[in-house]
Order: sequence, then C-alpha cells, then structure tokens
Amino acid sequence: MQVESEPAKDKIMNTILTSDRIEIVDCMCDDFQGDIGIDIAMGLTASQKYIPSRYFYDSHGSHLFELVCGLPEYYQTRTELAILNDAASFIMAGFDTGYLIELGSGSNRKVRTLLDAAPRPQDICYMPIDVSESALFDASIELLELYPSLKVLGMVADFTKHIEAFPGDRIRLITFFGSTIGNFNEENRLHLLNSVVRLMGPEDRFLIGLDMIKPRDILEKAYNDARGITAQFNKNILNVVNRELNADFNADHFDHIAFFDEKQGRVEMHLKANRNVSVEIGKLGLNVHFERNETIHTEICEKFSRESAERMVLQAGLEIKRWFTDSRGWFSLVELARTL
Repeated sequence: MQVESEPAKDKIMNTILTSDRIEIVDCMCDDFQGDIGIDIAMGLTASQKYIPSRYFYDSHGSHLFELVCGLPEYYQTRTELAILNDAASFIMAGFDTGYLIELGSGSNRKVRTLLDAAPRPQDICYMPIDVSESALFDASIELLELYPSLKVLGMVADFTKHIEAFPGDRIRLITFFGSTIGNFNEENRLHLLNSVVRLMGPEDRFLIGLDMIKPRDILEKAYNDARGITAQFNKNILNVVNRELNADFNADHFDHIAFFDEKQGRVEMHLKANRNVSVEIGKLGLNVHFERNETIHTEICEKFSRESAERMVLQAGLEIKRWFTDSRGWFSLVELARTL
C-alpha cells in the first residue's frame, strides 16, 4: 500500500508493516526518547509536579484503559457508543470513498459502528493514529478480518505533533472520540484544533466527542471505580517512566486521587505520595523528592456545556453542522466543518 503524501519535514517515518491492504508507519521513532526525557525533567521539577498524560499509553496502559471503558461507573464509552449507533447512518451517508481518520484510536469498537453504516466500506481507507504501536496493530488486524475489502493506513504517531504527515489526496472524515479534547488545557486545545483546521479541505468533516458537565457524584465515580482499575491505569504511568528513563518509582508509595474541580469545570487526576519519597531518574541524573501528600498531576478531563463547546469550535475556525446527544445530555458527538 502506498502513502501518497510527502512525509512531514524533518520527521523520519519507518514502515513497520506493509501489504496489499495494510501499511503501518512509525512517526515517533526519531523523537520519543528525547521527548520523554524533556517532559519528565520539566514536569517533575515544576512547583506542581506533573507527568503528561500521553505517557499513560504503553501496551499495558492501553489494555488498562480498555478495561476502564467497560466499567459500570465509566458512562462515557457506552453513552458515546449509543449516540454513535443512532447517528452513524447520517454521518456516513455519502461517504463512499476517502480517509476515515481516527485520532487516538485505541480499540476499534467505535469506528466499526461507522464502517457498518458506510454505503461502500470497501472504498474507504481507515487511518488509525495512536501512540501505542501494539494497540494500533491489534485493532488494525482485527478490522482487516472483519472487513475483507477494507484498506488500513496506520500511523504510530502523536497527533499533536505529526498531523501534518496525514495524506490529503482524498476527502477526510476525521474522528476524535472519547472527549479526548478535554485532556488538553485551553491553550493546547485551541492549538490542536487549529492544526486540524489547517489540515481540512472544504469537503472534509471533523467528528468530535464531548463529555458534558453533570453532577459531581457521577463524574467522580467515573474516575474512582470500585475495582480500582482507574487507579492501576493512573499508577502505570510511573512504570513507563521507570522503564524508559531508568527511574525507581515505587507505585505503592503513591495513591490515586481524582476529583471534580467545579470552578474550572474539569476532573483532575493526581498521584499523591503517601509518605516522604525520593526517586532517582537514572537517565536524567535527577533526584526528585516528594513530601508526604504532595501530588503529581497526571491528567485533566475538561467537561463542556453547549455554550463552552460552541465558543471553543468557533474560536478555532470551525462551524457546527450537526449536534448529536443522548436523552440525558451527558455526552455529545458534534460534526464540524471548516469555516469558509
């Protein structure tokens, strides 16, 4: 399978797998090690220590997140899927050929709903974009088995950095599920959306999932499940730092906490030291000390109102074409186009 666009300048793309129906390329091979070193050095020397949430998603972290998505407390995935089931035929009407792009693809359960509703799925090229090579590979192979004529062009990539490498020789339906846009602060959300807008042609569409504001108890239960899977997912980020940077974090020395900040309209996840802790990060030559009860901020999950969502997309140069939601208004799927 041929990639018809030019690779992004100054980015090396290694082909991991290629055949008549699938090609997987790695856009991260040249910069992951440098990025994680810089990010961890900056994050763990800040006044409010943090680790960027992109480092959740190694193979084990991706597996844990799939378990999170199936938890009874975690309403987001099943609500978004229910909306998608109702809306898929409208979204896919007339999309006979082109690139079906999924940013942060993970598993393939949502895109399968769109493919099932496509008039001619055999003429669609599915483009999953994910930082986890194993998750992307497994999901892509499964899709090839389910859809015998589908073509897949997978990219192991950070969509915040490699979006300029996406091909543009056909119409694109870009999907961004799971309210992942809420994991970025306001400045970075706008930067990402502006990048998507620059990519889009006049016939391209952007389908984005948004988790809406709702009562505190529902939100906090979703990030503090009874089985402790979310806690395992949160703590796994320490294992990633240990492996990649020769650090000696002990995950048992940190507790998972997640809470809704009503003033900022977002859930925050942290890891709180349950004792005084010193951590050596060998590859950085860095020793980091944590006082008891000091936290590492690992994720934000912004929640949206209709008004805040409309402001966000308008500011980015997008216009709303269709708004799909559930009966309770807990989650929304919004179809967007570039403002002409």
